[in-house]
Amino acid sequence: MMVAEAAQALREIVASGKAGRNAASLCKAESLIRAAGLLESARCVLVVTGFYVPSAKAPETDGPPGAAVLARSLRRIGVWAKAVTDCLNLEPLAACCDILGLDAPLCVQSPEEILSFEPDVLVFVERLGAAVDGCYYNMRGEDITRWTANLDEAACLAMGKHIPVVAVGDGGNEAGMGCLKEELKRLMPNFARCLCRVRADVVIPVDVSNWGAYALSGLLSVRTGRWLGHGPDEEGAMIEGMIKRGAVDGLSCLPTASVDGMPLEVHQETVARIQEVCERYMAKKGVGTPRAKL
Repeated sequence: MMVAEAAQALREIVASGKAGRNAASLCKAESLIRAAGLLESARCVLVVTGFYVPSAKAPETDGPPGAAVLARSLRRIGVWAKAVTDCLNLEPLAACCDILGLDAPLCVQSPEEILSFEPDVLVFVERLGAAVDGCYYNMRGEDITRWTANLDEAACLAMGKHIPVVAVGDGGNEAGMGCLKEELKRLMPNFARCLCRVRADVVIPVDVSNWGAYALSGLLSVRTGRWLGHGPDEEGAMIEGMIKRGAVDGLSCLPTASVDGMPLEVHQETVARIQEVCERYMAKKGVGTPRAKL
């Protein structure tokens, strides 16, 4: 019961519609619970991210922080976890891993390469997924297939091998969002041709993809009785570190300390709220709530 209440509280933080996108309205607390359960019981988890912005010739700031935080949270409970991306998106993810004290991320170029590491759970956080026509589209409806490695196909390969796939997205064009394709068509009729066709076992649509990964880390904390996530200072360091390594805000396409058009302070506040909620529920369970080192 406590975990269910925590999941609902987290959903209200990360899928409130604050970003003005319709996908978040489809987020369910049950999906957070199911995903956290899969992750907690895993042996090896790969977290795939990276979204390139061709007009800026740079990766965006949404995705790498979420992937790195989730990977570290899993490491803290003894699960072997690695953040994964392709060469075009490597630098911002490497910056986040450095800041969180993680090993360098895996740099791959094919879905088969991802599966060669034999994960027993695969996670996608803000990773573009192919539409029905096989092309990859950004939120402006631009075809960016030329700059997008087909790493989303690892989801199909994994599910074919009965490897659970968890996906976090915020726009409808990310890997895993194929599960919600019909609902998203009704919510976003003008974007229908760009919606992702790739499915997942569990999909978590949120306001900002990073936030969905943070919510999973938080729920894992409640389940295990130990704070596993990060704090506002680390959030700021990651966003600023990504900008120094060449990333841009995906909405403005500018190298500013922001994510999806929202300034750094908004993301730090969200991180603080997630931590506060999780610590409150851990206290209700009668367990210690040590804060993450900032």
